[in-house]
Amino acid sequence: MLKRLARAALVRETLGYVAAGYLRLVNATTDFIREPEDLVNILEREWPPIVAMWHGQHIMVPFGTPPGRPASALISRHGDAEINAIVLRRLGVESIRGSGGRAEKMFSRGGVSALRDMCRALEAGKLVALTADVPKVARIAGRGIVTLARLSGRPIFPAAVVTARRFDFNSWDSASLSKPFGRGAMVIGTPIRVARDTDEAGLEAARKAVEEGLNGVHGRAYALVGCRDPGAGRKLP
Repeated sequence: MLKRLARAALVRETLGYVAAGYLRLVNATTDFIREPEDLVNILEREWPPIVAMWHGQHIMVPFGTPPGRPASALISRHGDAEINAIVLRRLGVESIRGSGGRAEKMFSRGGVSALRDMCRALEAGKLVALTADVPKVARIAGRGIVTLARLSGRPIFPAAVVTARRFDFNSWDSASLSKPFGRGAMVIGTPIRVARDTDEAGLEAARKAVEEGLNGVHGRAYALVGCRDPGAGRKLP
């Protein structure tokens, strides 16, 4: 019954409105450290960038992007993700629906069309953000994001936006939900570039670089707020 209720359009819109308002409150009441200090300018110089996130640690990332710049984010086609799309819309972020997942599920999950849409968004000058991990496998980057970088020619920036005050959940992705009135950190890593003529070995090297970069920025961001990354070292099958 609860799932049916959550699928009702009015209920979804209401939940999305409340969630977006809560996240704005968190952002407005959190004292964020930025590293590098000029991270917004760095992203601007590489515009439009691809922003890589870890699933479960991605909720506050929209607030780390340059204000006023157009942005898109990859969201699953699953019905449960509809509220996420509404939240993003209310935060001014366009949703691209689909999920690459494993190669054998790309077509059923809309991965191919989503990859095309993300390339178009980048061509139109929009930042594109997406979680890098393989669905249901925490902290292991998939090939989708590096394939996007190869096709688009745009750099990937590993990103972390975390807070000291938060709820941590015992989920497959060690998800966190930030609380207001605390300290936070926004950290981006060294950009990862993938040439158009990159071979399979190069793609695998880039995939590992994304994985290492994301682990690095999350470790650094949590250290800046005096905490340990709740998902550090956690890789679930």
